[in-house]
Amino acid sequence: MGRYTGPACKMCRREGMKLFLKGERCFMAKCPIETGRPAPGSHGQRRGKLSDYGMQLREKQRLRRMYGLQEGQFRLIFRRAMKAKGVTGENLLQLLELRLDNVIYRLGFAPSRRAARQFVRHGHVLLNGHKANIPSIVLKAGDVVEVKKDEKSRRLAAQFIEAAESRGIVPWITLDKQAYRGEIHHVPKRDEIGAPVNEQLIVELYSK
Repeated sequence: MGRYTGPACKMCRREGMKLFLKGERCFMAKCPIETGRPAPGSHGQRRGKLSDYGMQLREKQRLRRMYGLQEGQFRLIFRRAMKAKGVTGENLLQLLELRLDNVIYRLGFAPSRRAARQFVRHGHVLLNGHKANIPSIVLKAGDVVEVKKDEKSRRLAAQFIEAAESRGIVPWITLDKQAYRGEIHHVPKRDEIGAPVNEQLIVELYSK
């Protein structure tokens, strides 16, 4: 199954919350969630109470769409989270947050995770001094990410750093704005991950 190429805002409307898929547009008053547009489809305003399975499915879809992953990719990450020590739900969120494309987004080098994925694939990023063009690489504490010393690469990143910094950089990353460099200070704890989902429902869904 290919990646979704339709309207990003439609996914936010379907989930009834902001998934922050369109960068600055998500912070504008014309965001469909801000204007109160209903879920897409002829029955968008008349959906009844969800079953337990429906609630679990919606939580999974929200998280998967938020990070821009296909179902197969998401399942692989979940299996890895199950094998790791600790709480599976928290492990899942940590693995998602530590993906290279998400770290680029969190540092403010790109306006959205989709844009960050493209930024990585186009070879604008160095990881620990070496070129990295695989968005799904999972980083660890101590890893250093930077925009390569190229005028085009740094000009692209410079467009978005100020806006991201004004909203606040996550506490588990340190940013050197002048050097276009960030370092993973520590693996994020659950309260440092802003994903507004109930990850336990996702664990229950995949554990059936």
